[in-house]
Amino acid sequence: MLGFYAAWALAQSPGTFTATGNLSVPREFHTASLLPNGKVLIAGGLNFGNGQTLTWASAEIYDPSNGSFTATGDMTTARQGHTATLLPNGKVLIAGGNSAELYDPATEAFSATGSMTTPRGLHTATLLNNGKVLIAGGSAFQTAELYDASTGTFAATGDMTEPGEVDTATLLPNGKVLITRSVQYLREDHADLYDPATGTFTRTGDLIDTSTAGKYPPGIPGQEPTATLLTNGKVLIAGGSWGDFGGSTIAEIYDPATGAFSATGELTAGIDAWSAATLLPEGKVLISGEGNNGVECPLTHIGPPITITCPGAAELYDPASGTFSPPTVSQSMEGHASTLLPDGTVLLSGGFQCCGLTIATAEIYHPAVLVPAPVLFSLAGGVQGAILHAATHQLVSTDNPAVAGEALEIYGAGLIDGSVIPPQVAIGGWAAEVLWFGNAPGFPNLNQVNVRVPGGVAPGPTVPVRLNYLGRPSNEVTLAAQ
Repeated sequence: MLGFYAAWALAQSPGTFTATGNLSVPREFHTASLLPNGKVLIAGGLNFGNGQTLTWASAEIYDPSNGSFTATGDMTTARQGHTATLLPNGKVLIAGGNSAELYDPATEAFSATGSMTTPRGLHTATLLNNGKVLIAGGSAFQTAELYDASTGTFAATGDMTEPGEVDTATLLPNGKVLITRSVQYLREDHADLYDPATGTFTRTGDLIDTSTAGKYPPGIPGQEPTATLLTNGKVLIAGGSWGDFGGSTIAEIYDPATGAFSATGELTAGIDAWSAATLLPEGKVLISGEGNNGVECPLTHIGPPITITCPGAAELYDPASGTFSPPTVSQSMEGHASTLLPDGTVLLSGGFQCCGLTIATAEIYHPAVLVPAPVLFSLAGGVQGAILHAATHQLVSTDNPAVAGEALEIYGAGLIDGSVIPPQVAIGGWAAEVLWFGNAPGFPNLNQVNVRVPGGVAPGPTVPVRLNYLGRPSNEVTLAAQ
């Protein structure tokens, strides 16, 4: 099911973009994080080609309710090409260079946390099911490390199987992480799997060789493609740079069951490097970036306004047919951020346009249907969650509290019917192991998520519980724990 809520038609034409408020400054290679309160944290980035070249320490908040951007506290250091990860405790980990910091939505302030073991930029950051964050690649190429929010420290983990740039990192339904990589000098792209249980990387299938299909003669898929976990558990790898040949039209599917990559339909326009991909709740994938089909658009710069060819493009991938739709025009070409909002629309912020200019504009993509973020149910008249002891099916309450290690049944709505993508659940700011999820037996419009209570939860009558699904946090409910 698409959720307890019925999806509804848009007032805007589906598949179109509309303008929203402008960023306070031009930004590219910044981060955009959907916060538990439904707002978006925009942090750092680069301003290039507007009469100055700057890396920003500033941050701002986008409010979907009124389409406005407002300043929030500055980061402790200026950053670009960094990562931002929403942690189970609701804070955001910002990591890049050799330092890291935390943004606290409650105080709207940044504070330093432990430093990374190795300086990194243009790396990946993946929130694991155990609540730790895997930081991989970047300027450190073959190495990886883990951030532990409980201690605020980074520690090295296993090295990847070969040196090379890390292009993408995707958390799979089985809890492992698929890493796709460009191996230096070998003109070869391959993939690793990271296993959090062992802290090691192992080689998995190679990406398809485009030279065998008569594509780009040197023979590799596009560099810096996008990677998206589909609702069936497979991973779509699409686009990337073919250098002077433009954006790649190649797309392929990774199947965790076989460890192999196979071709799927080609992109219509070709999407270059530094693009963005977002899984929509309807199951399709929005890919936006620099396309190979130029369109005329206004250029924002210092001096008289001019119009140039800016091939900003966006297209949809449909897993059911394995095809891409013809592209629509978007403002940003590359280096922008794409964020699925609580109402089901997508915010595209900042980025780069041709002729070397960073932009401050933002726009909203309107899917064919709007599917709101998932919800957790609470008891009538309060915020105590509709949560049962799995062993007895009795309500968790102050008179019958949850205990560490036991299994609970959490009820809500908004998961995609038939999807194998598990939600991530936080109890008391700690990641909870998900034991089972899906429709409650006999109730097709009711979702049930079975979890194990983490050992670190502090006892109390109102321990917060939150669910995160497709990058969108649910509302917060509470439970009693001892």
